[in-house]
Amino acid sequence: METFIGIMIPFLGTTLGAACVFFMKKSLGDLVQRSLVGFAAGVMVAASIWSLLIPAIEQSEGMGKLSFLPAFIGFWVGVLFLLLLDRLIPHLHVGSDQAEGPKSRLGRTTMMVLAVTLHNIPEGMAVGVMYAGFLAGNAQITAASALVLSLGIAIQNFPEGAIISMPLRAEGESKGKAFLGGVLSGVVEPIGAVLTILAAQLVIPALPYFLSFAAGAMLYVVVEELIPEMSQGKHSNLGTVFFAVGFSVMMTLDVALG
Repeated sequence: METFIGIMIPFLGTTLGAACVFFMKKSLGDLVQRSLVGFAAGVMVAASIWSLLIPAIEQSEGMGKLSFLPAFIGFWVGVLFLLLLDRLIPHLHVGSDQAEGPKSRLGRTTMMVLAVTLHNIPEGMAVGVMYAGFLAGNAQITAASALVLSLGIAIQNFPEGAIISMPLRAEGESKGKAFLGGVLSGVVEPIGAVLTILAAQLVIPALPYFLSFAAGAMLYVVVEELIPEMSQGKHSNLGTVFFAVGFSVMMTLDVALG
């Protein structure tokens, strides 16, 4: 039950964020959107380092000077995996007029949902691999550290839910459909978490690779998509400030509670 709650918390964050479409009459302003994206990026970077990469290296200490190797390999596989998805899945980022990926007849709103869904895949995997380590009895992954990562991702999922539902509403969708679009973008997280738990349970010795894989995938999303989004237009330094806020919040949660 504890694990089920943990993997559902990030999805709840996305759902609550998407529900903002029922309470906010106007679309998100550019400054607000850049701030929210910057905050989400900061949380993801801190989570990648303290919750994923550092534990991956610590779990490989028996390899001596090569203890970095599993983290290095997993990290790059994660980056290449997201690069592949980026090329294979047609998607459209919020605020952009040019779709990415293969040519498609999918509607604009569908591709916007797919763009955020791509963000959420590595986040679901990150939560899943942490709980897989906890369930396997890994001494370096506690229930508290797994819960901290889950809460941190839920915190940054709240603005992400709003970032997708509000523009969908601005595109002309009804509030119900805009909310559903935001919710659907987050469904991949619990699914990804469960699949990762099942896979990691089968290959527990590979846990450091799974941890660093999720970190590489998350950092790919940050550098490829979130940082450019938060830096668009004037006053881009606001996004940077909120990046630092998000980074500090996640770092504090992980070190103090994890």
